[in-house]
Amino acid sequence: MSDVPVIDLSKAPGERAAWDASVWKVYLWAVCELLFVTNPWQISSGLRVRVLRAFGAEIGHGVIFRPRTRVKFPWKLHIGDRSWIGEGVWFHNQDHIHIANDVVISQETFLTTGSHAHRRDMALITRPIHVEAGAWITSRCVVLGGTRVGRSALVRPLTLLDGKEIPAAEVWGGNPAVFVTGRFVGAAA
Repeated sequence: MSDVPVIDLSKAPGERAAWDASVWKVYLWAVCELLFVTNPWQISSGLRVRVLRAFGAEIGHGVIFRPRTRVKFPWKLHIGDRSWIGEGVWFHNQDHIHIANDVVISQETFLTTGSHAHRRDMALITRPIHVEAGAWITSRCVVLGGTRVGRSALVRPLTLLDGKEIPAAEVWGGNPAVFVTGRFVGAAA
């Protein structure tokens, strides 16, 4: 026998703690997400946006939503005008995700607001994500709850943002994420 404890997962607080909606709405959303949002066919971005809005997502004008995207709970998703959501982006939003205007979230990026009390009982812990105007989170990044990406900041491919605050107009990258340079250094006026 080992002295290392094991958490009995049958006693862990349930997933439904983050739903904030009725069972029928969550299940109906799962079907609509599969048919209209996650669907890999090149159906209209506008149709994806309309379906998301029908389930409570706040999405501004001119937003592009590419195929194979996933949204856990659309009623906790807020996206400003003219933002681009790349193919395969996954919003695992058990808490709110706020994306401002003119933001790019590139292919295969995973944004998750949930974690677990791993030392106690595996209860769900959530923190929101905020991405400010003009930011670009490039491909295959992982953005964890509690992260704030500043105005016009750039996050390089394959970066892990673990609850960090990325200052405005800075480029960050790596795992763990570190400052690389200013985004507009040497840019023509």
